[in-house]
Amino acid sequence: MQIFHKTLLCFSLTMLLAACNDSDDKTTDPKIDPVPFNPVEASISDVHKSILSHGASCVQVVQSYLDRINAYDKQGPTLNSIITINPNALKDAQALDDYFKQSGKLKGALHCVTVLPKDNIDTLDMPNTGGSVALANNIPVDDAFIIKRVREQGGIILGKANLDEFAFGFGGKSSHPNAGQVKNVYDLTKGPGGSSAGTGAAISASLALIGIGTDTGGSIRVPSAVQGLVGLRPSLRLVSQDGIIPLAPTQDTAGPMCRKAMDCAVLMDSLVGFDMASSSNQRSSYERTSALINSETTYRALTQQPTSYVPNNSVSLVGKRIGLVRALYAQPNSAGELSEDGKLVNASIDEAVAKLRAAGAIVEDVEINDLSTILSHYSSLSSYEFKTSLTEYLKTTASIYRSYQDLLGSNLMISTFSNYDRDTTTESFVAGYELNTTERSPYVRSRMRAALENTQLNGIVKGIKYDALAYPAITGLAANLGSSPTTGTNNRLSPFSGFPAISMPSSSVTSSRSQYPMNVNIEFIAREFDEATLLNIAVAFEKVNPARQVSTHTPAL
Repeated sequence: MQIFHKTLLCFSLTMLLAACNDSDDKTTDPKIDPVPFNPVEASISDVHKSILSHGASCVQVVQSYLDRINAYDKQGPTLNSIITINPNALKDAQALDDYFKQSGKLKGALHCVTVLPKDNIDTLDMPNTGGSVALANNIPVDDAFIIKRVREQGGIILGKANLDEFAFGFGGKSSHPNAGQVKNVYDLTKGPGGSSAGTGAAISASLALIGIGTDTGGSIRVPSAVQGLVGLRPSLRLVSQDGIIPLAPTQDTAGPMCRKAMDCAVLMDSLVGFDMASSSNQRSSYERTSALINSETTYRALTQQPTSYVPNNSVSLVGKRIGLVRALYAQPNSAGELSEDGKLVNASIDEAVAKLRAAGAIVEDVEINDLSTILSHYSSLSSYEFKTSLTEYLKTTASIYRSYQDLLGSNLMISTFSNYDRDTTTESFVAGYELNTTERSPYVRSRMRAALENTQLNGIVKGIKYDALAYPAITGLAANLGSSPTTGTNNRLSPFSGFPAISMPSSSVTSSRSQYPMNVNIEFIAREFDEATLLNIAVAFEKVNPARQVSTHTPAL
């Protein structure tokens, strides 16, 4: 499928003119001045203000993003962030305009919100490629569960975002001919982070309003850290995995990537919900072999799903208790030297801590028991589960490739992919998988829980419990293009425990490695299924620390 078609462009103009006429015919409330729409750094609230005031139609909103994609993704800075544009995007926008004209109401919380999911999530109107040329023609038979929910709330699926092939890696390169290597929006010579690289670049460049990434070991939070976004990795089992190409189902989850914390909260209301499908992976326990949840009542009771994740306008940091994990700061090398990147990251987090305290939060140093064991003794399940889980996914598709071995034999994947072709029958493989699926979770969860509760491992109370723990999202800055950033191992705490974590801008820093400011993110982690607390902290912190910077490479058109 080509990124742009002449027919699409012609249709765009026709629909745009029609939308303008519709807006002129619509009676405007004399008490409300029309609010024009500007896609650069726009929020969900901005879209709705423009539509409700008749300052813009949904078709005009969508066209403004298509124009930016045309200007910046395949020309100009050539971000390479998008694999496919939805050919029905303007048609869907017109349907929403018709709905609004007839009812005077918005369809839902995501009315005319342009959403860019990672191209490993099924959408029935576009291929799901996994960033691989081998699956370029893999047309799903249905939407993924989370995509259905987004559309039900009026969201416009604008296209599909580029990614590391099959979500393996932090470098941001696919084998798909429509895309290839994603670039960093702040410095085009730097890497975008991965694996949700295209989602990160596109949302940071305002090529869409909000994005959906997936995170197995850091793939939402790492690109957010180098591209100045708020990225939330939800608790395992909270968000359905139905219709998502798996990497490691025991660790995989989808989550929001946004420029504003409040937008992530709004999107979470659509992503979260009980899915009865066997592919949901919504299990009754964190244990891999536990039974699937069998009812919405049980799901709500287990996940403590709130009525809404959206904080109220008065949310603040006053009284919030945050444990600062200094052991997760960038550390000196064996010679006792701390890199320039490490110094900049640590200083940025210290500044963020000062702002948290100034806003009324109580920040105390905290230790996580056996932290070095958590981060070095255990490993990600990506290379353990990928081969079998990908085969199970392919069996549900119409692809000519029916298994992992079929794909490997096609010679269409990137050359390094065979590095993950592990022999699953060896004694070491079986032992490693057993270690990381039986021992790891209870070991890590007990220690994370003790840190959050401010107790010793035996339950003896040390002090007042914390709402969240904080640390650098990654311990370095964006790497050179084609390389992975120095992530450290902080990103492992969330997937190894199943607890939710949110990565958000701390500050921009000046590095000798770039002529442009580079982003640093702070990460907060909370108790299982306590996304509401994380989002409250993020929204409140963003108020006192609006650290996100706008890219100079993708200005307003």
